[in-house]
Amino acid sequence: MGILNVTPDSFSDGGRWNDTERAVRHAIEMIDLGAGIIDVGAESTRPGSEPVTASDEWSRLEPVLKELVKLDVPISIDTMKTEVAEKALSLGADIINDVNGLQDEGMIDVCADHGAAVVICHSYGVPGAHSEVMSGDYKGKISSFLSEQGRKAADAGIEDIILDPGVGFGKTMEQNLGIIKDCSFLGEDRPILIGLSRKRVVVSTYPDMDVDEASAMLSKMAVDSGANIIRTHDVGRTVSALRPL
Repeated sequence: MGILNVTPDSFSDGGRWNDTERAVRHAIEMIDLGAGIIDVGAESTRPGSEPVTASDEWSRLEPVLKELVKLDVPISIDTMKTEVAEKALSLGADIINDVNGLQDEGMIDVCADHGAAVVICHSYGVPGAHSEVMSGDYKGKISSFLSEQGRKAADAGIEDIILDPGVGFGKTMEQNLGIIKDCSFLGEDRPILIGLSRKRVVVSTYPDMDVDEASAMLSKMAVDSGANIIRTHDVGRTVSALRPL
């Protein structure tokens, strides 16, 4: 899953792809390098980020999405807002990737009505704030939340459900590494997505290494421990790490 941020303030590439032509060109480059899904985000959830309105988020997203839906890969929309999800799915998006775990009112029903696939992410606290971290049996709490939200989605008629334990979203460095090294704790009933690209756990674990090389190494660790989908900024290096010659 290649990351395409059409935001001015994302933590590693803010402002780089918020021109429609450049954004679409970058998406095509990621597909050529091996991305099987393009994940488009128009609101940053980096630590300390400012929330944006649904209107602002859609104004960033719409022109790019109109072009991306012409490409021959599934297009995922990284949003927490039902209003944005509705518009994106109506325009032809395939997947809703929700860091808030489908908790916004009406989100599950909108995804079900459009026959969309969903990524249900666990986030402790408010996404973007990251002011609190989990304690106690963090794997049990993550698993319980994702199981419950997955059940609700399935009961609503959603068939394609992907689980994301939320590396970096309200977890300590030790907890993040614990997730990466043991993705299988979520079981084998649903596909597991891991998004760790360029996050603080990468820099903390490999401080002297290029961040994308280190991200690829940890992504390989996650796949070896049970992850099925890797969300990444650097598709080329990640593919090389996951599919060595």
